Amino acid sequence: MAKDKKSVGSSSKAAAKAQKKAKATQKTARKEKKKGVKTQKDKDDQDEEDLEGILDKMRREWEEAHTVTEELVAGPPSRRANATLTACPNGNHLWCIGGEYFSDDGKAYFYNDVFRYSPDKPTCPGPRSAHSVVASPSGGGKLFLFGGEFSSLYQNSFHHYRDFWVFDIPTHSWERIETKVRPSARSGHRMTMWKHFIVLFGGFYDPGYRTQYLNDTWLFDTQEYKWRQIEFKESERKPSPRSGFSFLPTPDGIVLHGGYCKEYSKGKRPVGVILDDTWFLRYAIPLPSILADHHPHRITLDTSLPNPLTLKWERRKTPQSPHTPSSRAGCTMALWYAKSTGVMFGGVTDEERGEEGLESVFWNDMYGYQLAGNGRWVSMILKRPKKKGGGGKKKHSNASHQPLASSSRAKTHEQEVDDRDTDGEPEEDRDETTSTAPAQSETSPTPASRPDPEVDPDDPNSTKPVPRYNAMLAVLRNTLYIYGGIFELGSREYTLDDFYYIQLDKLERFVCLKPSDIVIPTEAEESSDDGDDSEEEWWKSEEVHGDEKEKRIRGRGTVRSERQDLAKDEQEAEMDSVRSAEDVISTPAPGETLAMFYARSREYWAQKAHNTSDNRGKQLRRDGFGLAGERYGEYKPILEEVEKILAEAGLDEEEMKMHGAKDATGVDSGQSRNRR
Repeated sequence: MAKDKKSVGSSSKAAAKAQKKAKATQKTARKEKKKGVKTQKDKDDQDEEDLEGILDKMRREWEEAHTVTEELVAGPPSRRANATLTACPNGNHLWCIGGEYFSDDGKAYFYNDVFRYSPDKPTCPGPRSAHSVVASPSGGGKLFLFGGEFSSLYQNSFHHYRDFWVFDIPTHSWERIETKVRPSARSGHRMTMWKHFIVLFGGFYDPGYRTQYLNDTWLFDTQEYKWRQIEFKESERKPSPRSGFSFLPTPDGIVLHGGYCKEYSKGKRPVGVILDDTWFLRYAIPLPSILADHHPHRITLDTSLPNPLTLKWERRKTPQSPHTPSSRAGCTMALWYAKSTGVMFGGVTDEERGEEGLESVFWNDMYGYQLAGNGRWVSMILKRPKKKGGGGKKKHSNASHQPLASSSRAKTHEQEVDDRDTDGEPEEDRDETTSTAPAQSETSPTPASRPDPEVDPDDPNSTKPVPRYNAMLAVLRNTLYIYGGIFELGSREYTLDDFYYIQLDKLERFVCLKPSDIVIPTEAEESSDDGDDSEEEWWKSEEVHGDEKEKRIRGRGTVRSERQDLAKDEQEAEMDSVRSAEDVISTPAPGETLAMFYARSREYWAQKAHNTSDNRGKQLRRDGFGLAGERYGEYKPILEEVEKILAEAGLDEEEMKMHGAKDATGVDSGQSRNRR
């Protein structure tokens, strides 16, 4: 019995142990199953992520391959066949798509580009310089542009504009303004705003053989979009013809100062004149008492309507002031609106030195012209910052600015300031005002000049930009910005690209925002390069027998260089006054090809052909080209000899072309296109 009980107990324990083991196995199996499910889920998630990444990459590659870019091209599509040309269903455009091209070597090219052609007029002004722009705050801000000039690469074609454009600042879009009445084509003119009127004055027009300076006055009504020329009586005084002047608005009218023109005398060479007179264009607005209540603010250009605007020129006397600047060109003033003051910077003055030739002095000084009342010049000399802790006055540095001259003797404006002193300034201001420069400089400083260890780092004159003319000026609030300009040394012209600003309400120092990479050599280095100038064009003295060269002609607000000696000037300058316009246009120049010669004289030869035949159209042009070819053939032996001489003088083919282009337009090779 006991044995049976023991046998039953052993079997129950074994069954319990087996059951426990089975539960553990099941639990392990469940864990493995859960782990497998989780692993599969993670794998599925990873596969999904990889798939998304692959799809995203494919999408980006497809977009890159099918991205549509728009580019403004200069001409039609390349050579192709079997393309499509379709008119736009809802716009004034033509669409050209695709096509094929088979090259001479048997290769086939297929295209998938799309071209759009618009027969409309240009939607922005063409390339130009010497134009004028004026800003108006109406409509969120607008910029109005008129006129200017354009020249081809070799300057064998020259064009003055008379188009009028407005740039809308909020939308960044151009619109051409078409009017039946408008000013003539010109460059070097000036415009300014008065109320809702744009006032335009002066400028010049150069047909190629004689520069014509203008002194007409025009008004444009920005409300009615109409031009009107202001006529003055013969007995009324008005400024003489000029270009490159200052033109600044005031509440009562406009101030005009300075400028440049050229005087012609029969049998004599033209003479450039730098003007320093000042005029005031005064507005008068009669308001009849009967209509004043109905149109209290209505001002119109139409004399048949109430309240017509009338204008009158008045000449201002130049007040005696120690701060009046010397006569100079290339220094148009910018308006400092907050102080109703015109700010002048830089400029150039040409001085005859007798047998020593012509010396040009370049400035980097600054002046202010107060527009109120009768106007007066004020000093804008930089002030030395006050030193903390007192102490005696430190000796001022001799490294302060001096103007640059094209000869070895450099005249300094600071000497004149010394003589004038600082009359009318408070004593404490005199203590802060910087001292002046030494009398002479053997070499001209350059943008890359090495610092002098003796220079006072606190001297504000050491921060002045390099002397220049035709610098671009603008005043924003109380800050004057100066960009670029031109400097000349010897026969070379350097166009600068540095950028400065100065706080006008403090006048402490100039700050350079962008230095210039241009290195101007010293005069000693330049003289070695100019030594062959006389050899370069000795042939001209043989041809013209001592004819004189035209003097520096300044115009359009761009004043250019004349860097050759006086003897050479006198040999070549009279050519323009002795030779007629017909001689200039009908004679080929050295370095000028037949195509270049015919391109600039096409109309002349067409007229010649018209006088001798009844042909028209293409045949008439062929006849004209034949006449031009005959004339070119007559001069060809002479031109070859001259080109040989020029080649021996070191001119390459491109320089000869430029040489010929300038000779053909009446401007010799030592004189730039802009000497007007």
